[in-house]
Amino acid sequence: MARHDASELAHLLARDAEAVCRHYLSAGRREGRYWLVGDVRNTPGRSMFVRLKESVKGPAGKWTDAATGEHGDLLDVIRESCGLVDFKDVADEAHSFLSLPHPEPEPDRPRSRAPSAPTGSPEAARRLFGMSQPISRTLVETYLRNRGVTALHGTGSLRFHPRCYYRPDDHSPTETWPAMIASVTDLAGHPTGAHRTWLDPGGFTEATLGKAPIDTPRRAMGDLLGHAVRFGVAGEVMAAGEGIETMLSLRCVLPTLPMVAALSAAHLSAILFPGTLRRLYIARDDDPAGDGAMVTLIERAQEAGIEAIVISPRLGDFNEDLRLLGSDALRAASRVQIAAQDVARFMELAA
Repeated sequence: MARHDASELAHLLARDAEAVCRHYLSAGRREGRYWLVGDVRNTPGRSMFVRLKESVKGPAGKWTDAATGEHGDLLDVIRESCGLVDFKDVADEAHSFLSLPHPEPEPDRPRSRAPSAPTGSPEAARRLFGMSQPISRTLVETYLRNRGVTALHGTGSLRFHPRCYYRPDDHSPTETWPAMIASVTDLAGHPTGAHRTWLDPGGFTEATLGKAPIDTPRRAMGDLLGHAVRFGVAGEVMAAGEGIETMLSLRCVLPTLPMVAALSAAHLSAILFPGTLRRLYIARDDDPAGDGAMVTLIERAQEAGIEAIVISPRLGDFNEDLRLLGSDALRAASRVQIAAQDVARFMELAA
């Protein structure tokens, strides 16, 4: 069959792209203008998307697998899903499909559910956290342990969602990845937001450190300013830093010290202080943003009559110290940076 015949065949298939997908990619489902499935070989999942209608993004029938970078048309779908090799066999299968009567595309079935919360709102964050599960024996626990974090006591602010939505941008289809969900709360413990860390189901590598291979594997939602992810209840003494993994790493050697993760340098500089706080340890990241947050936070603490003490990592952050230098080195470095009276108080379980 000549090249232009192949193009014409692909065009005919594209006119009924949804029927092609329902027949050859039956493990997937339609969502909006796309058919989502695991891959071109009809594996369950959501990383491959087929455009069902022509749009400014391109013609109908074109598909891309976000996980592998593969792309093609509906002839490729027929070839791969049927395990065919010769183009004659692919063309024969396509002609056979086109000769069949096909039902009208099925409308999406309405599902009874609670009214949706505005995207990115505190209510949406609360719902996301509520539908997630404890981290014990999940990919979140594996992810943290692979990063050297073994002290997982008091981590009720963290949960696991096996299929958390991720959308690269406004023009891309929605994907799902497993994710660590962290609850952001105010000083009274009321949830105000959530932080998502999408995880790689394939495991840990030094390149990704266990995060999903996507452009932005971390995103926050809700009302974040002044609030934080909390580990323990702050009294007179508290430690504050940027990242969740950073603070959990420091917690491995200061297991009874209440800590908060503000999620970014900008938010760290704006955290609200508990009324009982008298000493604040600032767990600094070794970069310009971390330095700026440290200066601002010291000034704010001093104005509030709170003693501010900076704890610095030897490498880029405390998780790097934990993974690359080990817990003994992290403990020794932290011991000489905290107040003498706090060594026995907060390091006794790790001594």
